[in-house]
Amino acid sequence: MFDKILIANRGEIACRVMETARAMGVKTVAVYSDADAAAKHVAMADEAVHIGGAAPAESYLKGDVIIDAAKRTGAQAIHPGYGFLSENPGFVEAVEAAGLTFVGPSADAIRKMGLKDAAKALMEEAGVPVVPGYHGDNQDPEHLSGAADTIGYPVLIKAVAGGGGKGMRLVEKPSDFATALESARGEAKTAFGNDAVLVEKFVSKPRHIEVQIFGDGTHAVHLFERDCSLQRRHQKVIEEAPAPGMTPEMREAMGQAGVRAAEAIGYKGAGTVEFIVDASEGLRPDRFYFMEMNTRLQVEHPVTEAITGVDLVEWQLRVAAGETLPKRQEDLTITGHAFEARLYAEDVPKGFLPATGTLTHLEFPAQARADSGVRAGDTISPWYDPMIAKVIVHGPTRAVALASLARALEQTQVAGTVTNLAFLGALARHEGFFAGDVDTGLIGRDIDSLLRAPAPETRHKAAAAMVALGLTESDWDTGFTLWASLHRSVSLSWQGEVLTADVQVDGADRQRWTIDGDEAVAERVGAAWQIDGQPMPPVARAGSVVTVFDQYGLAFDVVDPLERAAGAIGDGNVIEAPMPGLVKAVYAKAGQAVQEGDRLAVLEAMKMEHSLLAARDGVVAEVLCEAGTQVEAGAALVRLEEA
Repeated sequence: MFDKILIANRGEIACRVMETARAMGVKTVAVYSDADAAAKHVAMADEAVHIGGAAPAESYLKGDVIIDAAKRTGAQAIHPGYGFLSENPGFVEAVEAAGLTFVGPSADAIRKMGLKDAAKALMEEAGVPVVPGYHGDNQDPEHLSGAADTIGYPVLIKAVAGGGGKGMRLVEKPSDFATALESARGEAKTAFGNDAVLVEKFVSKPRHIEVQIFGDGTHAVHLFERDCSLQRRHQKVIEEAPAPGMTPEMREAMGQAGVRAAEAIGYKGAGTVEFIVDASEGLRPDRFYFMEMNTRLQVEHPVTEAITGVDLVEWQLRVAAGETLPKRQEDLTITGHAFEARLYAEDVPKGFLPATGTLTHLEFPAQARADSGVRAGDTISPWYDPMIAKVIVHGPTRAVALASLARALEQTQVAGTVTNLAFLGALARHEGFFAGDVDTGLIGRDIDSLLRAPAPETRHKAAAAMVALGLTESDWDTGFTLWASLHRSVSLSWQGEVLTADVQVDGADRQRWTIDGDEAVAERVGAAWQIDGQPMPPVARAGSVVTVFDQYGLAFDVVDPLERAAGAIGDGNVIEAPMPGLVKAVYAKAGQAVQEGDRLAVLEAMKMEHSLLAARDGVVAEVLCEAGTQVEAGAALVRLEEA
């Protein structure tokens, strides 16, 4: 076994690898960029090496610098995590050329699976079923459009070097093909440096089911399946294992297909074979098709660990150190059911727009496993994926595990940035999902009900006001006069609406609140406060923001009565950058007539492209940016003439 390894990654996966390495007695080396100098993974490691600037191209994608760091610190192996260089065959070869061990598959195996079109051809030879489509080299738009006509709409355009939904577009009719192709190619070029695409049949009522495989370079086993069908824009949201409705025949067929795929390329380490399943007539052994193979550990690996009792990172290190497979296929069994929910900093009502911010408060319930790369006080950076944590639960049955997930999400406390926590909670309580009736279109169909806005009750407003005035402290001086109780007031803002809260303090243990005509009574019972007979929810204050941890987090602003309102009404004629990022392209020109919904510019941020659209019909008065410019959130990019 290795004495010391370097983790060529950041965030929650770096922390996850370090936890297992520490349990195995293996020392760890972290690498970090300028933006990550104070990051959690840096603090966890035995050693840490600075490798460059905040942009991934200046740090986490610099293979030579990472290899040099490993050699200088005496690390014997490099664990790539996922993302960044984890599926870069050139990096694998460079690691081995330096006399180090790469904790993962060979460069040859990665190359064979790296391009979707070549991988599908290889899988067909190995007897693994594939989706009907065009996977050829001819990238002429007319040829691809003709292939789509032959396959039959709807079709999916997919980047051959893609992953994570990037460079992927659903096209439902021929007239939309050209625009979708241009968009997919642009995003693929940005994300992967390769704009080649393939075209596939879009499967009716598709489910995304993947098989966890593990090989030692000669033999492979499967650790059963995960269902990752709950997706939005091809990004996984909640994963589970095993797949609901799975039959023994289907599990055997998919598992063996995954093993054949792994053994066909001499696979070594942890990998995932992803299948698209036609669930229009239930789960049938003849209705699943190979999509791609991820030649690395997956984000959702914890649900497999939960149902099998296997530490996949331990297996990775043991096999990389020269051991054979720790278990045979017949030794692997499924116990219970597990779910994983991905908690992100993102503005869900604004189309799941990635968000930044400093986490002023972060706490997870004890009954859940929370894999996180951030702590309270850390900043969600615009340079990297905005994941806050993965919340994982396990139970004896699917129903029990899902109820446990719903409860864990209710008890998760996050403040300092907008998140998708309420959205995850709504999914966990969705009737169709609870029944196991799930496919990749569920979120899109039910998006309106899943985005129901929170509605704070009077007790929530009273709790926020109590903390804003400091009236929850046990040693608070009630300030009684000889004949009257103390009267105080505070103004709070909830989503732009100003609320006035008045309180009469009737001694140290009782308060009577009036909030815009509604009344509530707060009383201390023992050491805890109750409001209208219910326990006061947890509350945290950071600066002028008070967050009440109920309904997945209700953030109130404390209004300074001396602060003058200025700029309350924004300029509706200006299109602004919604977050820090790089202006990738500008389509607007001064004097150009535009219609509502026209694409005016493209902003690249948090590893994705975001189209900025005209909010109304009008004429472009001024273009205030140019392609290649780095801009801050709120920067004016395009201005329309006054309506």
